Amino acid sequence: MKFAALQKLRQKLAADQPVYGIWITLESPSISEMAVALGLDWLVIDAEHGHLDWKEILEHIRAAVRSDTVMLVRISESNIGLVKRALDIGADGIVIPWIESVSQLQQALSYALYPPQGVRGIGGERATGWGQCLLDHTRQANEHVLVVPIVETVTTGRNIRDLCAVDGIELFFIGPADYSSTAGYRGQWEGPGVAAELLTIKDAIRNCRKHCGILATSPENAVERREQGFRAIGLGSDAGLFLRGLRAFLGVVGQDRRILPDFTPAPTALPVTPPPATSEISPPRSA
Repeated sequence: MKFAALQKLRQKLAADQPVYGIWITLESPSISEMAVALGLDWLVIDAEHGHLDWKEILEHIRAAVRSDTVMLVRISESNIGLVKRALDIGADGIVIPWIESVSQLQQALSYALYPPQGVRGIGGERATGWGQCLLDHTRQANEHVLVVPIVETVTTGRNIRDLCAVDGIELFFIGPADYSSTAGYRGQWEGPGVAAELLTIKDAIRNCRKHCGILATSPENAVERREQGFRAIGLGSDAGLFLRGLRAFLGVVGQDRRILPDFTPAPTALPVTPPPATSEISPPRSA
């Protein structure tokens, strides 16, 4: 756990400054290494969806060692074993999906805290310097660990003020796609009326003097989200950013395609624009 990095992140948020990061879904730690080299404030390693295993998660965390980039792990569910393992290998905090009630949030928080405040067991793993700094780590870990619930259901949105009252929770992420699904608009990023609801939830979080994060869908949307008052702004996922850049190039040459569910490309959207014929090219002017 990087106490100094967590402290710097909190200082920026306390000053109402945006903090930027990306979602990590691919296995190569080089992605995290590049993001750290670019000075991103945080990364979320996604262990809820996708294929990342614990060895790959550890390699991503190692890529940020001795940096000011906070490394969070989104676990698949609120489970003491998953929380303990993510923190034991050195994550700076955890992102918890599908939290809807105060009791669920308090339980998830307890999993991340050592006794007497919580029920996290003490291990001689990477977080404690393989047992060499047990006292130093355990003295500070409860104060610094970041536990971030995701607002991704209509029920969570209705309970947001109660959730904000839980001591030890500073930051909430909003998940538009899952929220839209529970609102009856499965497969849409923000279904009808959902955009306004999410802004209302964000306002409630900020009025409780907590911070709110969201994943942007484009560079322009990142600026828009910043102006709306979101402070932890995800610039995309690694896979999404790669595909966005690649499709931009393909679009220029008229070869942009959608990926279909069976992993085959859709028909070419636009034909390649041919170069002008030689006869149409104006001759150079004589001196």
